[in-house]
Amino acid sequence: MTRIIDIINESRQPVFSFEILPPLKGNSIYKVYDIIERLREFEPQFVNITSHHSEYIYKPLPDGTHRRVSVVKRPGTVAIAAAIQNKYGLIPVPHIICRGFSKEETEYALLDLNFLGINNLLVLRGDNKSSGSLAESAHLYHEHASDLQEQINLFNQGIGLDDTKIEGIDTPFSYGMACYPEKHEEAPNMDSDTYYLKEKIKNGADYLITQMFFDNSRYFSFVERCRAEGITVPILPGIKPISRKAHLSGLPRTFRIDIPEPLAAQVRRAADDREVREIGVEWCRQQCRELIAGGAPGIHFYTMSVADSVARVARDIF
Repeated sequence: MTRIIDIINESRQPVFSFEILPPLKGNSIYKVYDIIERLREFEPQFVNITSHHSEYIYKPLPDGTHRRVSVVKRPGTVAIAAAIQNKYGLIPVPHIICRGFSKEETEYALLDLNFLGINNLLVLRGDNKSSGSLAESAHLYHEHASDLQEQINLFNQGIGLDDTKIEGIDTPFSYGMACYPEKHEEAPNMDSDTYYLKEKIKNGADYLITQMFFDNSRYFSFVERCRAEGITVPILPGIKPISRKAHLSGLPRTFRIDIPEPLAAQVRRAADDREVREIGVEWCRQQCRELIAGGAPGIHFYTMSVADSVARVARDIF
């Protein structure tokens, strides 16, 4: 097995990687392939595939009332990881998340991935959109990424839920985890955030990928803090080019991040989203150059709705 940590450590050049979303339920996997086709020329070292839990929606009924139903809007993380591996020979990194997935469902996903020979993961808590299942059956679910990490570590030792024996773990999972240069939204302060990050590393995380950010000083300060606290693993910066005026409010609201005023001012003055895309590409291009010059081990791109912009940036950087 080729581990992501080995790719990062052994690469002579900054690594190029990106994240994709499974297509919405009912859409073709060719939407995923289209993004990969646009970015494969830059020789990505790995591709992350997000995971999405079920959500409750209210379905209208003929009598005018509504019924609450649970739906998964983006299924197929494991299958898409296998398809990418088989079709392109790329290293897939499926996300394994706590929210909305029971401990048993997680074990089944790990078994499937192990059977498929997919042994790199990104381990996350997941977003706050509640499916309702966590509150109703809390004992069946993990609350934190560190709890999920413990289950994966035990699985690597051949120990399943309820101490069941799992055979055939010839290649244990290697995994990265998330970090937040602008602090996790629920952390009371940065010192607390760093403490829990150190615990993740101590318990087996091989590398870290940051939440997206637009101010490089946040990344460099964060890395400096981590190094001072003894965190030595690679920290990949996560980057996304702005492409719409709506991002000025949408991205901070969704991801709890800041957009620097020089960038925000440019976007506000833009005549339309076409001009915003040009601003976003140039800002992202300069971000990437500065990050790599400052010692970042690579760039990890978030491609949702911006694959064309990512390709333009990557063409200049990689």
